[in-house]
Amino acid sequence: MNDADAAVSLLRGASAAAAEVFRSILTRGPISRIDIARLTGLSQAAVTKAVAPLIEVGLVSNQLDSQRDGQPGRPANPLMVVADSLVFIGIKVNADEIVGVATDLPTSILASDRRPLHSTELDAVVEAIEATTTTLVDTLGGRAERICAVGVTVSGDVDAHSGVVRESAIMGWTEVPLAKILTGRLDRDVLVENDVRALTIGEHWFGVGVGTASFAIVTIGRGIGSGLHVNGEVVEGAYGVAGEIGHLPLTSPDRICPCGRRGCVEAVAGTPAIVAEVARGHGRELSIDEVLDLAHRGDPVAVRTFEQAATVIGTAIATLVNLAGPELVIIGGEAVSDFDLFEAHLRAAFAEHAFGAAGRCRIVTRPHTFEDWARGAAASAIERLVENRI
Repeated sequence: MNDADAAVSLLRGASAAAAEVFRSILTRGPISRIDIARLTGLSQAAVTKAVAPLIEVGLVSNQLDSQRDGQPGRPANPLMVVADSLVFIGIKVNADEIVGVATDLPTSILASDRRPLHSTELDAVVEAIEATTTTLVDTLGGRAERICAVGVTVSGDVDAHSGVVRESAIMGWTEVPLAKILTGRLDRDVLVENDVRALTIGEHWFGVGVGTASFAIVTIGRGIGSGLHVNGEVVEGAYGVAGEIGHLPLTSPDRICPCGRRGCVEAVAGTPAIVAEVARGHGRELSIDEVLDLAHRGDPVAVRTFEQAATVIGTAIATLVNLAGPELVIIGGEAVSDFDLFEAHLRAAFAEHAFGAAGRCRIVTRPHTFEDWARGAAASAIERLVENRI
């Protein structure tokens, strides 16, 4: 058994208290034992007991400059994870592209790979994921021995526990046992997660969630998605579906969504819906770049279409905030670079429909690259391992 195997074995067998200690070090380190005790509610003796084996297998280090913890004569040795003690692969599956990264434990990117996807047929996607994984392994060299899991994310209804993509309109998939298929092809532990939920996990563990009690991520682009972080945890839902604001029935029933249902937010506000509406108004086919150019030049059809999309997104965000009460909503996704086309009407609709103090929720934009989405896939694999769910 190599060092990485020993570390994975330790985490898999860790008690809930030991897992919480490691999680505190991973997400908040460098951190002293006394601060871990304050965060977790454990005694300092329990923290010391949990930390010792983590240091022994090389997951945690206390080789930092000592500092006083406020008690006479007692230096505090801050603890932090050994970043490259374990390596994870994260893969974001898009309809036209596979994006992969290899990360260390704090999800710093060690290697990346992007390749076009010419078909959403399952065999083609699996082959592309395998090719990306192989490229990442080759790039890592000797560090590839420390790979302990692969996280794969897909848009749609994903059962993360079974690894089944139950429904993905963008990919055209139904009841695909993707984790089982990929585990056999890659000969590694594979976890499959909804892409927006994985992005939320990444923000929860390594981003804004470290200092924010509750937040939501709303992504705008080809699809309209959201992830929820409430009371310190990412909301998963009893059946793995939570925060699907893109499929709230907030628009006209004559608008058909890619999911096949009527009246969904996505049927008006998703990029394909916007492009189709502007193209209808002009009586010819248009690309997204042409639609954006028309909107920025003040074309009435394009401006009206973006205003309509922004209004329904703002209403959906207000509904989400009224229900869950986050203090912050982060808007991301590929369309955030053109947020100026959405902002005024989105904020107006949110203000109109947010109830009472829910209107105090801040709405900010945060661009996410597709590498960030792939980092989220890696973060979801890290979370599953640390939480003893691999």
